[in-house]
Amino acid sequence: MFSRCMAIVLVAIFCNSYSVANAADCEGGKVHEIKMLNKSKTDPKMKMVFEPSFVLAAAGDCIKFTPTSKGHNAETIKKMIPNGAKKFKSKMNKELIVQLDVEGLYGIKCKPHYQMGMIALIQVGEVSEDVIKEAAKVKHRGKAKDRFKLLFAGL
Repeated sequence: MFSRCMAIVLVAIFCNSYSVANAADCEGGKVHEIKMLNKSKTDPKMKMVFEPSFVLAAAGDCIKFTPTSKGHNAETIKKMIPNGAKKFKSKMNKELIVQLDVEGLYGIKCKPHYQMGMIALIQVGEVSEDVIKEAAKVKHRGKAKDRFKLLFAGL
């Protein structure tokens, strides 16, 4: 019984130190914060949003997803992540800090509110027209489709 409790404590310490180490690794680049919100701070008519919904970052920069409102997560969208980049997924209502080292476009969604349009687009470094066209071809449902269309129109 004691050894099982000790193992649980050691795993908890390891997991906690791992997340602190990841946050410390981000000190080399700029940290961009994206808030997960039920209602936009800039446009009260917009509901279920990442704010900002577009971030231009440099390779090595970090993105900090902050769960300002409850019930949200942040995760990469299949087929909207650069080749060689690692996908990521936060736990519900938990902050996530990721360092993006691979240049390209990253499509982000909140899984529970994806169809309601809770999406974001992160551009890391220079991106070619071909990469933009390929990412814009990815099919989305509900309001996510319209919001991505607006984001791509701005690139």
